[in-house]
Amino acid sequence: MRDQRAEALAAILVRYSTRVEAGDVCVIQSSTAAEPLVQAVYEGVLRAGGLPVLSLTTEGAAAALYELASDDQLDWVAPPAMWAAEEADVRIAIMADQNPRELSEVDPRRQQRTSRARKPLMETVMRRAAAGEHRWSLTLFPTHAYAGEAGMSLAAYEDFYYAACLATDHDPVTAWQRQSDQVRRLAEWIQGREEVHITGPGTDITLDVSGRTWIPCVGEHNMPDGEFFTGPVEDSARGEVSFSFPASYGGREVAGVRLRFEDGRVVDASADRGEAFLIETLDTDDGARRLGELGIGTNYGIATGTKEILLDEKIGGTVHLAIGMSYPETGGVNESAVHWDMVCDLRQGGSVVVDGEELQRDGQFVV
Repeated sequence: MRDQRAEALAAILVRYSTRVEAGDVCVIQSSTAAEPLVQAVYEGVLRAGGLPVLSLTTEGAAAALYELASDDQLDWVAPPAMWAAEEADVRIAIMADQNPRELSEVDPRRQQRTSRARKPLMETVMRRAAAGEHRWSLTLFPTHAYAGEAGMSLAAYEDFYYAACLATDHDPVTAWQRQSDQVRRLAEWIQGREEVHITGPGTDITLDVSGRTWIPCVGEHNMPDGEFFTGPVEDSARGEVSFSFPASYGGREVAGVRLRFEDGRVVDASADRGEAFLIETLDTDDGARRLGELGIGTNYGIATGTKEILLDEKIGGTVHLAIGMSYPETGGVNESAVHWDMVCDLRQGGSVVVDGEELQRDGQFVV
């Protein structure tokens, strides 16, 4: 018997997050490890009258690609992937890592090569999503790997994760709509303001957000959710920031990341672990050294770091900055093959000040 919480999560993804309707072409993207949730989503799409397209990979496929592929193979973009980006009405992606370190020995230059080759896919999806032509949602299926990274048993992690997704609510399909008043209020409060000043241990950074749009996140794209974000003015970041939690990208983990910005550009970068990979990623292209996103977490139901950015960036009392590609709907124009979020915890002594008015102190909103 399938876990009823997975059934509830599938209902949230199909009926609330992406609002699948009759005739919608819906790509369901995952790996075979997530089969119970994939099957539940597949059935949900059929019940909604959608046209499901399964796109499944096997565990180990990514590692095999980087080990065996020639440069031409790394540069090749499969036609089904381009078709999905250009034509699908909906994409529901389900992460299901069983070994989060399987790419830890891959040459970063090979990963950068595939990122550059697939940049048009990311640009197309972001452009279509901003225009309302493409609906997407990202979640994960609890595995032993995610549980281990979070320092939990699988059973405890499942309880934690499904609760964070509101899949345990008495009416899960409407739960996010009912519980998102705070994030909408905060996004409205900050809209139209100009300067954000973030301070905390090892952090003192100022960003210009004038003319940019703030997006409240209420379960439509990420699951779980709980943040509001924008794209900072590309040449505005100045100061330094220290990131509190380990940050993974492309199957590699870095920790103790510190970045210093001048005129919007990273001019100095260091890390306690994974520094060489951090710097190589920053050198992927011109846009990788600029910020594409500033997000402020609002989900106080997620209280501790899990080493999975889908959850960690939502923690109430944190902010996150992403180097690389901007989301067009924010007004951001930074272009890059990279979009890498990193989290700064302000709960133990930090503040967010907007146009001289305090928005948050020690991780608590004060407006």
